[in-house]
Amino acid sequence: MKVGKIVKFSLVSLLFLGLVVYVVYAMIFLSGPDEDERCAMVELAVKQDEKSLFVNEKDLEDMLKNAHVYPKGMLMRDVDTKKIEDAIKKNEFISKVECYKSANGKLCIEVEQRIPVMLVLPEGKESYFVDAQGKIIPNKNTATSLVVASGNIDEKFASTRLAEFGQFLQTNEFWNNQIEQIYVLKNRKGERVVELVPRVGDQIVYLGSMDNFQKKLQKLELFYEKAVKTVGWEKYARVNLEYENQIICTKRK
Repeated sequence: MKVGKIVKFSLVSLLFLGLVVYVVYAMIFLSGPDEDERCAMVELAVKQDEKSLFVNEKDLEDMLKNAHVYPKGMLMRDVDTKKIEDAIKKNEFISKVECYKSANGKLCIEVEQRIPVMLVLPEGKESYFVDAQGKIIPNKNTATSLVVASGNIDEKFASTRLAEFGQFLQTNEFWNNQIEQIYVLKNRKGERVVELVPRVGDQIVYLGSMDNFQKKLQKLELFYEKAVKTVGWEKYARVNLEYENQIICTKRK
């Protein structure tokens, strides 16, 4: 084959390849919604895990219908994605919403729920969850394996100190498995202090204030590794971590 024919064949092949690439690109990226057609389908997707089971697709549909922004049957040009997102964001269980139009009259709505880090049972009040950002989430009687905090708790304490502590537990496998319950009370000075109830053994761990709680728990973990392995879990009824650089243990009677 002559050189000229080879070059010509190569150019034709490249042009054909370029045309194929463009067609594929156009099909994927340029085939947006037809604003003159009606919304034939609303695709609702709720990100779920075992700790965020507050909202499902039916709940979202009801939210939109109650807010009079459910788009099915509307012309696509009349579908206001911002209004739809705003209507869903009003729900206290929702952390993130993305709404966009797709081809063939389809509207897509993707939702992420808030993820609680602790269940709070304040004295004399309704229970609620708190997430890592300190957001209070009403309790919908959802079963949970989260750490439970009870006692003298107000929402400010829950959304700051308990939220921080709960976030720490979620990222620390050892202590998340070790701590079962948190009890909050006030000391003689009127300050909130904390007792921890471990899953193993029946002793009480007195944390005191939540200042420097990570350092206190590191001290306790070292104590578990050295002392408890030697004398056993049942020797002590109370472990006090209140004071810096020391652990005060009270033996069982």
